[in-house]
Amino acid sequence: MPSPETAARRGRYRLFVKRDCPTCTLLEPVYADLLAAGAELDVLSQDDPTFPDRLADRVRDDRDLEQSFRNRIETVPTLIRLDGETEMERTVGWDRDEWRRLTGLDTLGESLPPFRPGCGSRSVEPGMAERLAVRFGELPMRARRIELTASDDAVEAAFERGWSDGLPVVPPTELRVLRMLGGTTRDPAEVLGRVPPNLAECTVEKVAINAVMAGCKPEYLPVVLAAVEAALEPAFCMHGLLCTTYFSAPVVIVNGPVARRIGMNCGTNALGQGNRANATIGRALQLVVRNVGGGIPGGIDRATLGTPGKYTFCFAEDESDPSWEPLAVSRGIEPGKSAVTLFGGDGVLGNFDQLSRTPESLTASLAMSLVAIGHPKKFQAHDAFLVLSPEHYRIYREAGWSRGRILDALIAACERPGEELVRGAGGVAEGMPASVAGQRITKFRPAGLGLVRAGGIAGLMSAIIGGWAATGERGSEPVTKEIRT
Repeated sequence: MPSPETAARRGRYRLFVKRDCPTCTLLEPVYADLLAAGAELDVLSQDDPTFPDRLADRVRDDRDLEQSFRNRIETVPTLIRLDGETEMERTVGWDRDEWRRLTGLDTLGESLPPFRPGCGSRSVEPGMAERLAVRFGELPMRARRIELTASDDAVEAAFERGWSDGLPVVPPTELRVLRMLGGTTRDPAEVLGRVPPNLAECTVEKVAINAVMAGCKPEYLPVVLAAVEAALEPAFCMHGLLCTTYFSAPVVIVNGPVARRIGMNCGTNALGQGNRANATIGRALQLVVRNVGGGIPGGIDRATLGTPGKYTFCFAEDESDPSWEPLAVSRGIEPGKSAVTLFGGDGVLGNFDQLSRTPESLTASLAMSLVAIGHPKKFQAHDAFLVLSPEHYRIYREAGWSRGRILDALIAACERPGEELVRGAGGVAEGMPASVAGQRITKFRPAGLGLVRAGGIAGLMSAIIGGWAATGERGSEPVTKEIRT
């Protein structure tokens, strides 16, 4: 019976190398010694099928990196001891004691330095892991594949099949979707819910596909997933928001560390164009509603005029003032956590007040704009969000007013006598029923006015985002969801 040392020497080994690695070339004498000792050595070269030169007749060409991928190689050289086709153990780089222990050859590499680090495997170069997974791996995606011919234009094909919001979309190739899924630890098959109006089942994978089409980066995916989850909450009433003839669409407001981490805009032009995260996160949500749920304009989407927010409406709150309570915290999210708040909003109404210098004057001024939401004589019919700019906020901050005090003052300032609001008053047929005469009516229902900070540091102006119906079963409630990675 052979000794354990002899059995080890005659064992089977798999070796991964590349010529472009100094440690791999340094060890050429070691490879030869292994063969001389009777080892069965299978050599796979990642960049040159003639390397190592002394073992050229034993080298297998792994320039396509299939075997490196299947063997999970991260560093070269990697020496693997096998029992048949089963891996028993491995060592990476050059550690003389480890190679001797693995092979049973006590004099292996006697003339070489005791240690040299290896080099990165070509299979783990940036972007390579996903490419190899698409070519050789078992992909986690289960969505139906759409085959295009070589003569097809993928962007035009998306238009023709109705997958676009009217702007070009990024073709969701397997590689792009796989990379997008790398932005979350959640299972691609996890079901988030059913998307109206068709109540189609929506998985993490389907959201990732639409996030690719929208132009998102993988690090945006957790935010998109939270926005989709918020939209599927019954309180948000996504189905009703689609069906209404009113202007509204989902408005995504992001709080917490994630906004800074992914580079969202909460400052100059926060409600406008130019920031990739703001633009594509909101767009991804809209594409999910369209492509998964079937919310097609002219179909279930019956908006009389619509709003540009139906492309995308997403921004982050300015949390630079530590004394300010962020929106998400005011809605029950633990401080320091990231969250999205979804609001069924329409366009932006500006309040351009450059003269108010006291919180009382500014509050009365903002209230004049707030009561115009929906209609100046329609009260408790619509919610709204006030986007308070830095210069307007400074007036409140210097007076020591908190979020709660600002809101209470605004709600009080938005009260009006019922006689001014009844139908026919002021020569305007629209208005409230005659029963409100003799009462003081507040514009907003309880919790119907939201407050968030954003905008550039120059300009004494703030924005009001009006909302959809706030009463009855057709109404929409703002929904806040913590972001899961």
